[in-house]
This record gives sequence, C-alpha cells and structure tokens, in this order.
Amino acid sequence: MIREFQISDTEQVMKLWLSGNKDAHFFVPEGYWHSHFDEVQEALSAAKVFVWETDGSITGFIGMADNYIAGIFVDEKCRSMGIGAQLVTYVKQRYDSLSLKVYQKNVQAVMFYQREGFSIRSEEMDEDTGEREYTMSWENKGEADERTM
Repeated sequence: MIREFQISDTEQVMKLWLSGNKDAHFFVPEGYWHSHFDEVQEALSAAKVFVWETDGSITGFIGMADNYIAGIFVDEKCRSMGIGAQLVTYVKQRYDSLSLKVYQKNVQAVMFYQREGFSIRSEEMDEDTGEREYTMSWENKGEADERTM
C-alpha cells in the first residue's frame, strides 16, 4: 500500500536510502553516501515522500521536490516485484510532468525509467562524484483531462 511519509518512518526510509545507494551506485565511494546521510534525513521533512508499506514494514519509497523525483528506492529483497513501477505510477497521477537525474552507470535504473516512459533529455557531469548522469523527463500527454473528469 502507498501512503504519505510520516516522521516515524524516518529510520526505515533512511536505511533503504543508504543501502539502496551503496548497492546501485557501486562506482561512487561509500563514504559519499555516509557524508550526505544527515543532509538527506533533514530534507525528508521538506520533500513530499510516498512510502510503500507491507505488513507494517516500509519496502520502498519515492521522494519528490515539486515535480522532480529526488529518489526512488526499493528494498533489495523486494525488487522486480512492481513496487517501483507502482510508486512511479502513483506520482504520475499527481503531476503533469516529472524529471530526475540518474547516473549513466546505473544501467538498470536508466532502463527502468525508460520502461516507465521517461526520455533522456541531457547528459552532464555530477560535480560532487565526477560521474556522468542523465537528466530524464516524462510528460503527461493528455491523461490529465481524464484524471479530472
């Protein structure tokens, strides 16, 4: 079930954030994620976060800053079960356009976003990590009219 983030979710969400980043971004030194942990934890209160909860446990979440997907994370044991796709669908129903940045070396994520209808719009260097990343976007092509009926 998808629901809005609550402060009591912080510990579970941050565990998913840290383990997900270490797993998906093996090419970025682990210390980078640890050094940004407190900053991200503080940002949770300013972001719009939706969590996927199963039997009282958070197994995925998506963080939004306006129409920008700041991150999407699914517990390693629950990947490829449709949770990520359902989280993306959930935010697509609430926004007319979405954008995100994804590291080029995170090929699985790039392919996931492309399957979800996102297109690569630009390529740049992430100054903090020295890694190449794509900016990807999705636009609602007339579905908004159906949502408001």
